[in-house]
Amino acid sequence: MEVRLNILVIGGSYFYGRVFVMEAAKEHQVTLLNRGTYSMEQFGVKEIVGDRHDSSVLVQCGEDYDAVIDFCAYEAGDVSLVTEHLSGKIRHYVLISTVDVYERGGSVLKTEEYALEHRRYPGEAGAYIAGKVALEEEITQVCGGRKIPWTILRPAILYGPYNYAPREAAYIQMMLQNKALPRFTDADGRFQVVYVKDAAQAVLKTLGNKTAYGQAYNLCQDEIVTYDTLFKTMQEVADKEVVEGLQEIPITVDSAVAQQIPVPFPAREEESELCSNEKGKRELGLEYMDFKEGMRRTYNAFKHVYQM
Repeated sequence: MEVRLNILVIGGSYFYGRVFVMEAAKEHQVTLLNRGTYSMEQFGVKEIVGDRHDSSVLVQCGEDYDAVIDFCAYEAGDVSLVTEHLSGKIRHYVLISTVDVYERGGSVLKTEEYALEHRRYPGEAGAYIAGKVALEEEITQVCGGRKIPWTILRPAILYGPYNYAPREAAYIQMMLQNKALPRFTDADGRFQVVYVKDAAQAVLKTLGNKTAYGQAYNLCQDEIVTYDTLFKTMQEVADKEVVEGLQEIPITVDSAVAQQIPVPFPAREEESELCSNEKGKRELGLEYMDFKEGMRRTYNAFKHVYQM
């Protein structure tokens, strides 16, 4: 018989967190702490509305939790604040990080032991990476000092239903509304993705699993993707009538950027940073959906949004 756990989810109404809550609520008791932008009450979860940085809100989480799943820790101090002000006991802390924490450069497939990036890059992306690196170091120190088992999950580029980021959904919209897709003539970048439901299941497989305590895991599908394979796959899963009327537009990456055509994934080989998923498959039994099937499900979800 499966054990029903009491879980606190911080964040959890947007893309990755939303899908996790939908899956976790089938098996466990879930409390959701976030700003309340989107209600999740329909899934039978308890909701606490407020800012995670407000200690008076954290105090409202007064139960003992078998696990805290933190989807929206972005700044140094976020983990410390939770562990200091949560009045209930925390039995396991799971931090959602990113594969972007690894040190840039090198052609090796990066395992979980690879060095983290401590150089500071400009812009929002640089701040995001710096925050996640700081939080990974923080969780080992803070949770280690408080004797709280911890796990870090590092997903690659997430895709799938509910994705609000202008990534694969932007191209599906172009297919359905503009009857067109770009064909980048000079994009040689490679990247890795993970279907959001697989990433949600990965979280579930860490809960109460002592093998995962004190460990980090990369989350990424087996296939390495390029823009060519992405666009080819999208055409393979699209409706026949959409593909028959589809125009492919040859364009350089720079021209696409200038024309505000989305280029959301690494387009240059020098931007490509690839990781190994073997540790998670070996230790946690993680499984990943075939990329074509994942894109089929994603297309079918978004066509109801964008079909005219």
